[in-house]
Amino acid sequence: MLKTLRRNDSVVSRASVVGICVFLAAITWLVFGQTLRYGFINYDDNKYVYENAEVTGNLTLHGIVWAFTHSHANNWHPLTWISHMLDCQLFGLKAGGHHFTNVLLHTIAVLLLFLVLRQMTGALWRSAFVATLFAIHPLRVESVAWVAERKDVLSGVFFMLTLGAYVRYARKQTLARYLMVALLFALGLMSKPMLVTLPFVLLLLDYWPLQRQSSWRRLIVEKIPLLALSAASCLATLSAQRDLITSIERLSVAQRIGNALTSCVIYMYQMAWPTRLAVFYPYHGTPLFSVEIILAAMLLIAVTAIAIAARRKFPYIITGWFWYLIMLVPVIGVVQVGTQAHADRYTYLPQIGLSILVTWMIVDLAAAWRLPRKILGAAAGIVISALAWRASLQASYWRDSEELWRHTLAVTTNNSIADNNLGNALLQKNRIDEAMTQFQQAVEISPNDTDVQNSLGNALFRNGKVADAITHYRMALQLQPNNAEVRNNLGNALFHTGQIDEAITYFQTALQLLSQQNDARTAEAHYNLGNALFQKGQIDDAIVQYRKAVEVNSDYTAEAHYNLGNAFLRKEQLDEAIAHYRKAVELRPEHANAHNNLGNVLRQKGLPKEAILHFRKALMNDPGSVLFQNNLAWMLATSSDPSLRDGAKAVELAEQANQLSGGNNPIFLHTLAAAYAESGRFSEAIATTQRGVELADAQNNPALAESLKRELVLYQTGMPYHEPIE
Repeated sequence: MLKTLRRNDSVVSRASVVGICVFLAAITWLVFGQTLRYGFINYDDNKYVYENAEVTGNLTLHGIVWAFTHSHANNWHPLTWISHMLDCQLFGLKAGGHHFTNVLLHTIAVLLLFLVLRQMTGALWRSAFVATLFAIHPLRVESVAWVAERKDVLSGVFFMLTLGAYVRYARKQTLARYLMVALLFALGLMSKPMLVTLPFVLLLLDYWPLQRQSSWRRLIVEKIPLLALSAASCLATLSAQRDLITSIERLSVAQRIGNALTSCVIYMYQMAWPTRLAVFYPYHGTPLFSVEIILAAMLLIAVTAIAIAARRKFPYIITGWFWYLIMLVPVIGVVQVGTQAHADRYTYLPQIGLSILVTWMIVDLAAAWRLPRKILGAAAGIVISALAWRASLQASYWRDSEELWRHTLAVTTNNSIADNNLGNALLQKNRIDEAMTQFQQAVEISPNDTDVQNSLGNALFRNGKVADAITHYRMALQLQPNNAEVRNNLGNALFHTGQIDEAITYFQTALQLLSQQNDARTAEAHYNLGNALFQKGQIDDAIVQYRKAVEVNSDYTAEAHYNLGNAFLRKEQLDEAIAHYRKAVELRPEHANAHNNLGNVLRQKGLPKEAILHFRKALMNDPGSVLFQNNLAWMLATSSDPSLRDGAKAVELAEQANQLSGGNNPIFLHTLAAAYAESGRFSEAIATTQRGVELADAQNNPALAESLKRELVLYQTGMPYHEPIE
């Protein structure tokens, strides 16, 4: 029966292949097309894209060199970085474009899997079913819907291309074809090093379905150059992740082995029953000889024994089973990276082995039991429909960070990572009290976690509880002394309590730790150090730090330009101040303070028309500011250009500013008097000026008192005050 099926498959028309490819592409986009409407999430997307200056700088020669010569986010995968740079070049920071690339790459991988599997086995419909499972299984959601997991889908494409090239090589063994296999494999490793076990998968394919069993020694020797590439990738990965690998003291070898065994079984269960999936599964320690781990070990041993015993009659079992186990080795947790127990994304390529095993076994059993093809087809349709529905639902949780982490908390327990990230999402939306609740829950679960102590500190700082924030920042720093982000945050809190010298020390040490980075954290540290130095009166040193912050394209660029304007204004270098204020309002048109300061400097430079324009923009962005009302009123009342003066509007603004300030500020009375005079209301101008003189004298402001007295003389003679023409 199996031979008959294969013979039937081999004569299927090209139209059937094209039709299946169209179906695979359509169902993939049906499930994952919704992600094009989603944004970035607050878990690794910042490190990989929107806070990574090298990536947001677009695809440049400098960026390409950086991708190959640096590790970032504890990974060395240059092709992945280059793909993110290209996305920024094409789409900027519009997340939909980045999601589009993920879905497109996954679709390509799906189609390649179908074509390569059919080429290897000659089985059309079984290959199509395996490819469909790969396309829309709910466990795929994490790899496709998460922008930061670009490495999964990109390496998946190169994985499939390598398999296809290997099939060509196996049929006609030439040096050129072998070099193509090696090249594609190397590109895959540079996308994600999880492909290091691919040479062993090729050996399994040699056994079945390629049936290259003439000389196993020759086949093994043939893989040595590929294994050398794997070894080089392992060394690069270990070097990049040396700071992330959990120490023996945190998770013992026994704990890691036990977790690895249970994870293998959990992935099998999730393949059959994909519910309660989460972006992060916390590790809950289980003794090595617990019932759970013993049963998992027994199951794995039993399946392995069956695969070996049945290798002659059912060779696909041994290929599928060991494909699954071997490809899990790099991520199974024996070398523990991070604190997750397991992760959906780790099944992206390993699960193909199980899908092959199950699919071929079901077809063989159906043939042995003589089940009609219609029953098999109907069952396949039901399975595909159910999986597509579950995957679509799972993908919907990725619409934003808050939704993702709320779902994660709903399906997991004692998950401090989820509490912490939900808190950060709420904090970003300025829902500080809700965020505080999540952070406090995270601290209760993981009091020795640096990130959660730091996050709670951030919430307390935003809530105005700076002293409490400092306490938590110091606790975080005790747990991880070389954490640059915590040092920067602690420095910022100390700065706000007036402890400038200590703040400067923390900013400087943060920058030392960030010396090899070029991201938003670096910009923030330079910016904060600049603020502290400015506060100390070290203006030139502050300018140096602000310029360094500007060099990094980040959220701090506009603020750094604004403070550069302030620094040059302090040095009375007005042209430089104007240039930086202009850049600040170009980057952030809603920056009211930058518009106001630019207006003041333009007024000093004798450019009243442009000064008024920026005072108006400042007031438009902050209508309740008495300072902005006063500045615009002064210009409308006293401008040297008659065409710019508007006494009535000046009175309206000046009266409002004076009322809101309590009526006891001589500066605002000064403006109000000038506005009254411009409107011809000289008796009110005189009375207001006299009141201003009294307050200026009482507040020991002789310069303002003298100005008011000189203008009082004008008002008493029925003349308004106008600024001199420059």
